[in-house]
Amino acid sequence: MDVPSNLQVLLCDAIADRRDDLVSLTQDLIRIPTVNPPGRDYRAICDYLDRRLTRSGFRTELIRAEGAPGDCDEFPRWNILARRDGRSPGQCVHLNSHIDVVEPGEGWTRDPFGAEVDNGRIYGRGACDMKGGLAASIIAAEVFIELVPEFSGAIEISGTADEESGGYGGVAYLAHHGYFSPARVQHVIIPEPLHKDRICLGHRGGWWAEIETKGEIAHGSMPFLGDCAVRHMGAVLDQFETTLYPALAGRHTDMPVVPEGARVSTMNINSIHGGQAEIPAESTALPSHCVPDSCRIVIDRRYLIEEDQADVKAEVINVLEGLKRTRDNFDYALRELNHVAPSMTDRDAPVVSTVAAAISDVLKQTPEFVASPGSYDQKHIDRIGKLKNCIAYGPGLLELAHKPDEYIDVTDMIDSAKVIAASLLRLLGPQREV
Repeated sequence: MDVPSNLQVLLCDAIADRRDDLVSLTQDLIRIPTVNPPGRDYRAICDYLDRRLTRSGFRTELIRAEGAPGDCDEFPRWNILARRDGRSPGQCVHLNSHIDVVEPGEGWTRDPFGAEVDNGRIYGRGACDMKGGLAASIIAAEVFIELVPEFSGAIEISGTADEESGGYGGVAYLAHHGYFSPARVQHVIIPEPLHKDRICLGHRGGWWAEIETKGEIAHGSMPFLGDCAVRHMGAVLDQFETTLYPALAGRHTDMPVVPEGARVSTMNINSIHGGQAEIPAESTALPSHCVPDSCRIVIDRRYLIEEDQADVKAEVINVLEGLKRTRDNFDYALRELNHVAPSMTDRDAPVVSTVAAAISDVLKQTPEFVASPGSYDQKHIDRIGKLKNCIAYGPGLLELAHKPDEYIDVTDMIDSAKVIAASLLRLLGPQREV
């Protein structure tokens, strides 16, 4: 089967004509500062999307993830799900984007929530990760519905919370409540910023844990009367450097992870803290003189689909237990913070072949198949929703995510919107024999 080429041309031309609307929509989304943590303005952006999608004929539902991590009266975890049914039965294509962004951080030369347009780029926190992708998917769906009103099946668009902190107040919550069951949804496209000519099939696994070394407090002038937890942690870090990191560097994956450096196992030390709390910057007080009785680090271990999560955890414990046997007074506690299994969609899955054909046809480029170094909400659609037919495809450069002066290229958004619309045409539109 094939799609009518004249319809695809009309879709692409109409999307190009909506450039100003696409830019304005993206700017509006960036200017709602949905910073997570703590989870600000989720209701405000859901209300904005509700007004927009209702005008486009979607039935909308605002869903609060009550009881999810972080959900509270001050920062409720709101999500929006919009659905537009076609004129005849068929499959459902779901376009999912997260609405939260990370904090701006330092180093910006522009207002991080100003959504300034300069030289064909829109700047702002969340521009590429991933409000530009959300805007592109909305434009693609609206143009498709306008030009192909006789489509079959259904189109869903969701804006979901908390992806930047694990997605438990967003896609995970919706998946637990059946919104991503294969009986309801058959194809999912997540417009994360992997670039317009790439199809992301999945991601590595992640295991996060806090390790605490323990000591005994004493006067800093007589450290021999105490036991320094920071020195114990230094021994842990030394073992990581000399044994664990070299072992990780020797493991390679067949997953097409980008960039190349992420095709091995990695571990990051997210944070370290030992001893008394830091004195606030505005204070003129001096620290007291104490031997620290506790030191904590948080580790971020990204593992390959060829590895087993139990082994990932065990090799860290083995380091700690080895120190407990060989180092005087060494004691530790380990607390698991989160775990995400690797996810990988088959290359021959329907949504993969459909989007690949659209990229080839619309952009005249051969699509690249990749996997993400970090996880995204595909993990919940796969593991909780039991829906395997899911990919990430969207505009933007992955290396700009979470960086100062983050931006999205307007032309890339237009091209991605064309590909998404062409994919909708292939999955839901009128077909012709070839």
